[in-house]
Amino acid sequence: MDESRVSEARADSAEIASLLERIQDGDREAFMTVIRLYQRKVFVMAYSILRDREDALDAVQETFLRLYQKAGLYKQGSSFQGWLLQMARNISIDSYRKRRRKRQERETAQSIDECPVGVEDRGGDSVASDLRSAFASSVEKLAERQRMVFVMRHYNELQFNEISDAMRISVGTAKSLHFKAVQNLRKRLAPVLGMPS
Repeated sequence: MDESRVSEARADSAEIASLLERIQDGDREAFMTVIRLYQRKVFVMAYSILRDREDALDAVQETFLRLYQKAGLYKQGSSFQGWLLQMARNISIDSYRKRRRKRQERETAQSIDECPVGVEDRGGDSVASDLRSAFASSVEKLAERQRMVFVMRHYNELQFNEISDAMRISVGTAKSLHFKAVQNLRKRLAPVLGMPS
């Protein structure tokens, strides 16, 4: 298979199945291809739960280690991205629970806007920078499930059925949480944008 045909946008089910078979056979290049395709999305998922860059990077590493060990468990035809992000979610939640006490002692001040998730600085435009900062701060203040759905929908560009699979909730619940997240963001950002709330 020509690796260049597998794009970050979305590898199809047959290509993923082929890569996973090769991973099971110990093919390091196939494993690195899957990491390149999905590491950003896994990081965004982990960070949306853990809110700490180092903890999120640890969760990313653990997710791909587990993928390497369990590649044979993926069922072709189902959403690989949803399956992988469900794994990342579970690992991140476990990590959050284990580190809760430590996290209470040292709460990070770093926002999602400061992490390497594709947000580009447009060269010192202070208004745009202020808006990005206000937006990132507002996203972080959302309730956990609303934040996770919003991040998966807008940062990871997942469909609601994929979010439903990853979070083990109904599609209707995913849509409802997204609607509430958008409403809450509008209320929080209205003063910054000079709009009535």
